[in-house]
Amino acid sequence: MFKFKNLLLLALTTTTLFSASVIKPSKQFDADGAVIDIVVSNDNIYTSTDVSVVDIFDLNSFKKKKSITLPKIKDFMGDTIDAKIYSVDVLKDEILILSQGEHGFRNVDIYKNGKLNSVISIKDKLYIAKTKFLNDHTILLGLLSNDIISYNIKTKKQNWTIQASGSKFSNFVLNEDKSEVVVCDESGDLKIIDTKNGKIKKILSGKNLDNVFQADYKNHIIITAGQDRRSVVYNLKTDSSYYKTANFLIYSAGLSPSGKIGAYASDENNNVTLFNTQTKSKIGVFGENKMTISNILFLNEKEFFITSDDDTINYYKLK
Repeated sequence: MFKFKNLLLLALTTTTLFSASVIKPSKQFDADGAVIDIVVSNDNIYTSTDVSVVDIFDLNSFKKKKSITLPKIKDFMGDTIDAKIYSVDVLKDEILILSQGEHGFRNVDIYKNGKLNSVISIKDKLYIAKTKFLNDHTILLGLLSNDIISYNIKTKKQNWTIQASGSKFSNFVLNEDKSEVVVCDESGDLKIIDTKNGKIKKILSGKNLDNVFQADYKNHIIITAGQDRRSVVYNLKTDSSYYKTANFLIYSAGLSPSGKIGAYASDENNNVTLFNTQTKSKIGVFGENKMTISNILFLNEKEFFITSDDDTINYYKLK
């Protein structure tokens, strides 16, 4: 009995210490649905959700300024459902929206001056997983087939297309000047593609051994979020790499603007670990995320957001 009490006390103490070491968000605010994508532009926060809505929040107050609601769709059974909005992007006064269409196809629209203008519809029969602006007349498309397409929204023609690999597409991320895109897929390899001509410039391989769910690319540093429970850090300047390990699938990762701080979803409790990408030392563990992490977005070297498959957006500020 004495041993049991001691073991119970030890377990409770360990749990308390662990909980105390997890840093809580400074602020929380809610979107209309589970957050799939999040970007910051023009002093606003834009979130795409799974309920046909793009929410726009003021970056300073976190108060909702506006919501853009897309039409609902019919599923394969003929039932009316919300359209998932897979990605959102902003360039000047235009908002790029990729949404779920009927029959499994996708719609791409640009919202401007209160109107939704179609760029790609389900008639084009494309299975698009992600889209982002390259410039005011070009968008980049990532298809489930792992075809990457530079698409002219004025002429509605492709500038170039390339299949990054035969593996299923997972995600892509652009560098700061949008001259390169890093494509990640089920192979675990990363393909760095020149956005001007669609040529593969480099392949990073051998570190992630399975599907890479996400990547981020800042200041010549790339970080990955892997199904193999590895978050790999590549330094393209020094041509070096290493990885951090977790005890659970790593669904999301992010970098601060300088690339000096890395972050990855590090356990089954949906906590996120921050670390110094140069020294590899841990900065802290950040929690109170209700579901699987979907995005880690840094505003600067001190402030960042974490979203999950839930409507709550967590904001954190480093001391």
